[in-house]
Amino acid sequence: MASCYACGKKKTTGNNVSHANNKTKRQVLPNLQRTRIQTEAGVKRAYVCTRCLRSGTVTKVV
Repeated sequence: MASCYACGKKKTTGNNVSHANNKTKRQVLPNLQRTRIQTEAGVKRAYVCTRCLRSGTVTKVV
């Protein structure tokens, strides 16, 4: 599984908890998009989470 190029966000694990308090494992996946971004070394394709794209942490190349 890929992680965010900018912030390093990756999948996390937790529990699904039913009404009867049964617990089963689950995964929470980040919303990663494979986009072309501007880096110090030039233009690069990388997986970036939508939070970083929206906040302007990463500049997207058109």
